[in-house]
Amino acid sequence: MADAPSEPEPRGLPKRYWRLWWAGAIDNVGDGAFATAVPLLALHLTSEPVLVSAVSAAAFLPYLLVSLPMGALVDRRDRTLLMVSSQLAQAAVLAVVTVLLVLGGMNVGLLVVMAFALGVCEVVFDNSSQAILPDIVPDRQLHQANGYQNTATFIGRQFVGPPVGSFLFTAAAAAPFGLNALSFLGSAALIAGRRTERGARLARPGGEPMRRAIVDGLVWLWHHRLLRTLALLSCANTFCFAMGTATLVLLATQEVHTSSLGYGVLLTATALGGAVGGLVNAHLVAWLGSLRALLVSLVTTVVVFVAIGLAPNTVVLAALLAVGGFATTMWNVLVVSLRQQRVPSELRGRVNSVYRMIAWGLMPVGALAGGVVAARFGLRLPYPVAGAIRAVALGAALPVLVRSLKDSA
Repeated sequence: MADAPSEPEPRGLPKRYWRLWWAGAIDNVGDGAFATAVPLLALHLTSEPVLVSAVSAAAFLPYLLVSLPMGALVDRRDRTLLMVSSQLAQAAVLAVVTVLLVLGGMNVGLLVVMAFALGVCEVVFDNSSQAILPDIVPDRQLHQANGYQNTATFIGRQFVGPPVGSFLFTAAAAAPFGLNALSFLGSAALIAGRRTERGARLARPGGEPMRRAIVDGLVWLWHHRLLRTLALLSCANTFCFAMGTATLVLLATQEVHTSSLGYGVLLTATALGGAVGGLVNAHLVAWLGSLRALLVSLVTTVVVFVAIGLAPNTVVLAALLAVGGFATTMWNVLVVSLRQQRVPSELRGRVNSVYRMIAWGLMPVGALAGGVVAARFGLRLPYPVAGAIRAVALGAALPVLVRSLKDSA
């Protein structure tokens, strides 16, 4: 006899989804504290813009180097187990970092290695969580589910976490890293406590050569015109995002004259915009339609990036970051939902990995480019240059986006 269906939570989403949501919410608070502490620690260890940006580059590099084989792994192994294993590994790395900071043995080189190791684990976790969500939530609720997850991400990583991270870092440099290690353990316990995947396992190929499995994902994505275009556009956008944000800590502290504690508070503006965007995204898509919502988010980010480089004070910078967070959430939710709806479950891990390799692969280059631009032309220049590049990329992709989304409407 079949199991009785789970009773939906308020707002109509399944209980299994909310367990996954709470695991992410706990993890994101620690991530927010960590994300604020890392650039502050890098700034404490060195004042060179290129070295500061190298830490961001190392965190993004795994999306270029290991995304493809990890995507094939996600289609072959238990996705829940992969999520738990990656978080336990991240907790172990951060525990080592915490001890090194307490003993005074940390330097920029070790910080770069740590960022890379955590980035590898993040590739596994992100791919697995995106692949597993459509097995939990019906297609009609994907915009809502992804929107709530993005809200949890922004609230944890950029609203609650940053001020906590900056406060803890001011008190003791090791504290935010220890907090992040604990958050990974708590999140892993929630995910492991109850299986989130529909059924014991989805049937996935075990004997297919890894190289063939990767090629299947590459071929599938390349022949899907809309997703291929979105992947290439995402590549330009994330390059520009990394270009601007890699030296944001220097822009905030040296040009806008924000304190270390104020830097963490400043990032909460992005979180507020992103959280609101996640909550209202489904309503905006229903009102505007996918195409208009997508274009609004892309045009808004172009304008915001140019304006950030001209921000005269902390208040204006905070307002621009809030608008940017709102627009970025709209883009993320729309693109992830489109991908989840169109990619078959048995290919989801591989296609996601190919997409993210293309979309995130140039982020290390973008981060280093931002450091070079900041060092040679001034700390205000990376954001406007990135905004101009985003505008050119949007213009190139616009005909395909309009035609494809109108045809599928």
